[in-house]
Amino acid sequence: MKKIIAAFDGLKYSTSTRDYAINLAKQTNTHLVGIFLDDSIYTSYKIYDLIEEKGGVSDEKMKKLEEKDRAKRSAAAEDFEAACKKAGIQYNVHHDKKIAIQELKHESIYADLLIIDAKETLTHYTEKLPTRFIRDLLSDAQCPVLIVPQKYKSITKILLLYDGAPSSVFAVKMFSYTLPLLKDFETVIISVNPVNATLHLPDNALMKEFMKRHYPKAKYIIKKGWAEEEIVKYLKENQENTLVVLGAYQRGAVSRWFKESMADILMKEVKQPLFIAHHK
Repeated sequence: MKKIIAAFDGLKYSTSTRDYAINLAKQTNTHLVGIFLDDSIYTSYKIYDLIEEKGGVSDEKMKKLEEKDRAKRSAAAEDFEAACKKAGIQYNVHHDKKIAIQELKHESIYADLLIIDAKETLTHYTEKLPTRFIRDLLSDAQCPVLIVPQKYKSITKILLLYDGAPSSVFAVKMFSYTLPLLKDFETVIISVNPVNATLHLPDNALMKEFMKRHYPKAKYIIKKGWAEEEIVKYLKENQENTLVVLGAYQRGAVSRWFKESMADILMKEVKQPLFIAHHK
């Protein structure tokens, strides 16, 4: 891997994104770019904060609030740069001032991995997970995305989700290519079959042949039941600092209204980093 991008809202700066990005960049000797989404139409204040007691918009209040936002964004970028220098990694900072989601999708074309906090909204409001911004990003990102929780924990274990679909194999491939140094960590591949099926791995021979070349020491867990329930249960019972690898968002936008992605469910239910890659 040659280039990681980490996305930040400078008005609600995520130190978790910073720490995951810097530690992965250092481990992999990768260039890190901090993408500060300074969308010109997004501010920390609301329109009614500008209204004077006598009515009308106060230009003076607007000027003070705009200066406060600029100072906050500047402090966030300075903190990121200081942390990168302390870690001794190569880095750049981009300040993207146009529409945030469009800018970030465009940046993802030229990146090997994008890291972002699960809670990012790029709005005034707090939203339930997954946020609209994250859903929109995942549906059209041009590189794998690492969704991180709000608190940093060092990664010690890898969980690969596999259901026999091409998207799940593609995600394993992309993880292997993108973060090859993490192959030394304890790795588990989990598959959940229907209740009336056998306990055989889907495409057993082909998948194990593939895994021997990528993760030869991986352990296999095969369960029966509903995948959404069994995987969440497993992750809650195994509280190690696990990074989860999965394919997601390969369905069209309309179908996602009716059926949640596994990624949506995991963002709601667990607090582990999710490496998400999908092919279209």
